[in-house]
Amino acid sequence: MSRRLVITADDLGRDEATDATITSLAADGLITATSLIVLSPHAAAALGPIRDLGLDPGLHATLSSEQGIAPWRPLSDAAGLAADQGQLSSDPRRALATATAQEVLTELDAQLTWMHDHGARPRVLDNHAGTLYGIHGRSFLTQTLRWCAFHALALRLPRHPGTLLAAEPHLAAAHRAAVELADQLAVPLPAAICTNRATAAQHGRYENLREHMIAQVRTLPQGTSELFLHPSSAPGERLRARRWEARLLRDPLWHEALAQEVDELVAGWHP
Repeated sequence: MSRRLVITADDLGRDEATDATITSLAADGLITATSLIVLSPHAAAALGPIRDLGLDPGLHATLSSEQGIAPWRPLSDAAGLAADQGQLSSDPRRALATATAQEVLTELDAQLTWMHDHGARPRVLDNHAGTLYGIHGRSFLTQTLRWCAFHALALRLPRHPGTLLAAEPHLAAAHRAAVELADQLAVPLPAAICTNRATAAQHGRYENLREHMIAQVRTLPQGTSELFLHPSSAPGERLRARRWEARLLRDPLWHEALAQEVDELVAGWHP
C-alpha cells in the first residue's frame, strides 16, 4: 500500500482575499481539493472559478460564525442554532449549545441543497471549527455519520487519530466508536489528517510552521490521508498564520518533502 495525500484548502467563500488565494493555488496545481462555506455572501462568486479549474468543493458545514468578519446566518429556520439575534455564534463552545440534533441535520440539508442548486456535487463533508465533533462540548458525530451515509458523502474524520487526540485525549473513546460506526455505514474516512492548529505568534516564525507541517507529513500512515490548511492573503495579525500557510504551499522545501514522503497526491479518500 502507498501513502497518498489530499491537499485541501478550507474556507473557500470566507472572503474575497481567501477566495483569490485558493483559486490561484488551484490554478497552479498546488491543492487537490477545497471546501466551501455556503453561508458566506461570497460563496456563489467563489464557486464558479474554482469549478472552472476542475475542483468540485466539499461542503464545509458551517454551524458557527467566525471572529473578525460579519456573522453568518443559518439557511434553515433553526432557532437553536441562531441564538445570537438570528446569527450563528462566533464562539464554537456556544454554537450548538441550544440546538437539537434535528435542527443540526436540517441545516446540513439546507447547506447541501444550496450546493446542489448552484450546480455543485460535493463528495466530502467537513466541519468549520469542529463543532460537530464534540471538541467544544456536545457531539453530533453519530447523527452526522448517518446523514453522510444517506447522502453518500465521505467525512473528514481520521481513522488514525494521530495528533488529533494528542490535543483532545478525552475524545478517544468517542473517536473509536465513530470509526466503527463509519465502517458499518460505509462512510469513507481518511487514514489520518494533518493541519496547523497554532497561531503565527505560537510558531514564532514561518520556518517553524514549515517544519511543523513537514514533520506531520513524515508520520502519515499507509493509505489516503488529508492535509487541510486555511490559506489566505487577507490582512491582519490574526490571519498571519493563514498567509504563512499560503506561502507554505508554494515553498520549494515543502514540495521537496512531499516528493520524499508521499507517493501520490489525490483529490479525495472517497472511491
